[in-house]
Amino acid sequence: MNKPNDFDRVSAYGDFQPLELGGHICVIKLVEETKSKNGKDMLVISIDTAPVDKQPGYYMEQWKQDSRQDKKWGCRVFQLVLDNEGKTNRGFKTFITAVERSNPNFQVQWGDGFTQCFKGKMIGGVFGREQYRNDQGEIKWSTKCVQFRSLEAIREGVPVPEDKLLPEQKQAADATASDFAPIDDSDVPF
Repeated sequence: MNKPNDFDRVSAYGDFQPLELGGHICVIKLVEETKSKNGKDMLVISIDTAPVDKQPGYYMEQWKQDSRQDKKWGCRVFQLVLDNEGKTNRGFKTFITAVERSNPNFQVQWGDGFTQCFKGKMIGGVFGREQYRNDQGEIKWSTKCVQFRSLEAIREGVPVPEDKLLPEQKQAADATASDFAPIDDSDVPF
């Protein structure tokens, strides 16, 4: 057998180190203006863990190790600019505020240069797990940035977000939880 061309670039099972859940110090790699599937203004924010983070350059390392032709950046956050009522989306405001608080003297450049002003800026990211169904119908987990925070908030410590379950899994979990009857502990001595 001949050695496959990409053999030295592929990680063996068990060598993969998952991103730790919770807060991370991140750096913004790219911000793109685009439209959602429904035609709403949206940002696509690509981030990586910063060199000073506990897991530095996590997504860049994944990118380098990925030998697939159609590889994609591993951490992209999709953020709508306006909410359903046409007002500023709180998530968009949170992103801007987190960047401002994490980078002294930073000011957003509205208009031309808006997306470029974020490149290389620091931001805090809170990572949690989310269920998804793969092409074979199996339920799997992915780790995603679910919130932006200031670096100060990350350093002070943020709680790990609750797992986001698929709707049918959440419904089953809620039904199981409601099957338990409350216990009358009024006569317990402690």
